[in-house]
Amino acid sequence: MSERRACKAIGCCRMTIRYRTTRADDAALRQRMRAIAEVRRRFGYRRLHVLLRREGYLVNHKKLFRLYREERLAVRRRGGRKRALGTRAPMVVPIAPNDRWSLDFVSDQLTDGRRFRILTVVDECTRECLALVADTSLSGSRVARELDRLMIERGKPKMVVSDNGIELTSNAILTWADQSRVDWHYIAPRKPTQNAFIESFNGCLRDELLNETLFTSLAQARVELGHWRADYNDTRPHSQLGWKTPSEFAFTCNPRRDLALRYADGSAPAPAAATAQPSKSNSRGELRTG
Repeated sequence: MSERRACKAIGCCRMTIRYRTTRADDAALRQRMRAIAEVRRRFGYRRLHVLLRREGYLVNHKKLFRLYREERLAVRRRGGRKRALGTRAPMVVPIAPNDRWSLDFVSDQLTDGRRFRILTVVDECTRECLALVADTSLSGSRVARELDRLMIERGKPKMVVSDNGIELTSNAILTWADQSRVDWHYIAPRKPTQNAFIESFNGCLRDELLNETLFTSLAQARVELGHWRADYNDTRPHSQLGWKTPSEFAFTCNPRRDLALRYADGSAPAPAAATAQPSKSNSRGELRTG
């Protein structure tokens, strides 16, 4: 059968049959995307798009999603998660660094079965990971010492948010909050959604590091946590920050934050002029009401 009769039989245009695609195979882009996806196994196509743009690949996000699907790089979901019941209210986002810190604990185990805990601290404004402290035991006194170290490096926070764990409700933490003059806020029992920033960070930590790495010793875990924290703050794009890294967002938000704690009384800089002395009141010149 001729081509004309065959196209007439199936109801297809001859121009469509003879069409040859001119689309490039994008071999270099596919290879680089696969290479990044092998290292960043828990990154979706949006974060891969940001990383590829940093390297100079000018590609539309729709085209990248098509290539992402063709390469079968979709991230597998690890089960479901519990949903909050009842009325939900949006959380108030801090507008400046050190307005509010949130902290929590994450647990994991070594290859020999020994368990260890990780103290995670996050600045809710810049979304920076301030600390990842791993140890077999983290008491309230240890948490207070780590917070003192962070205050020396970054400045004093206005508020700290945490759950009602025994370490965070101990006398050591209560004494630290009273002496440091920091407002410590405890969320309602069994309401982790009230501390959603740190819960979201803990999910990324577990998904991208803890579930992907086998720790043979506590020293190795501390090294891996340090590398991941540096990568999270300086390299990993954050979707809620306009795909900027937390360090980039923090620099644009407050470029002089490194000078914040040169003053012992607080994180505010010293006044430019001396405080005026209170003058004596003149009873003859004052107005009386009545």
